[in-house]
Amino acid sequence: MKTAQYTLLSICMLFLGIESAQAQAKSKIIGVWFNMEKTAQIEIMENDDQLIGKLIWIKHDEGDPESFLDVVNSDSSLRDRPLMGLTILDGLKYKNGVWSDGKIYDPESGISYICELQLKKKDLLEIKGYLGESWVSRTVEWNRVKK
Repeated sequence: MKTAQYTLLSICMLFLGIESAQAQAKSKIIGVWFNMEKTAQIEIMENDDQLIGKLIWIKHDEGDPESFLDVVNSDSSLRDRPLMGLTILDGLKYKNGVWSDGKIYDPESGISYICELQLKKKDLLEIKGYLGESWVSRTVEWNRVKK
């Protein structure tokens, strides 16, 4: 009887350890990231059991970034929404070291892509965007913003 209780306790501890490790790994991409061109900063945060990313800074030479609008959106009814604060990453779920099943919106082209994210180094995030079938893809890297 004691052997069965010990085994059950060991299994419970193993599952709790795995869940804790996944939670720690999941949170490693939370924070602020530069896009590849360093023209924007995206804050990645938790939203329920998923991760989302919002535009929080846009490099600008002229004009107020608060007035920049989503003018190239493929949906014409969304073209008057501001880019600042716009959710461009949505629906990402963590599994086996990859955040997947999400979408990324490219405000320069106005197109949304299926995406997955993977942390390559502590401060280097790889983003793969897929248009339609997974064989049509583009990969970019984002760098963590240093505080």
